[in-house]
Amino acid sequence: MSRSRTDQQARQRATLILQVRAGQITAQQAARQLGISRQRYYKWESRALRALLTALENQRRGRPRKVQDPEKHQLQVQVQELQKQVHVFQQKEKLRQIIKSMEESRRGSSTKKNSK
Repeated sequence: MSRSRTDQQARQRATLILQVRAGQITAQQAARQLGISRQRYYKWESRALRALLTALENQRRGRPRKVQDPEKHQLQVQVQELQKQVHVFQQKEKLRQIIKSMEESRRGSSTKKNSK
């Protein structure tokens, strides 16, 4: 079914539901035009009215939050954790270099004292 045909059917359904709600036609007439039972018509009407209410509820301002892929979120968490670990290892390496440098300078000064 093409998109325009689907849109056209939805518009027809909406128009008939609004006509029934306005008292212009009966639910039986709308159901007959749609080729469905009256019970099915009432289900469609109920679903349409719920959707209308949902669409008209107060919304947060601004753009809606993006729905994030759970796998992508998990990978982002892992990347952040690994970045923290890398930072810790870098800091440890800096400290190791500082300690090594301090030890070398101590050895150098103690050999100078012993040579005097």
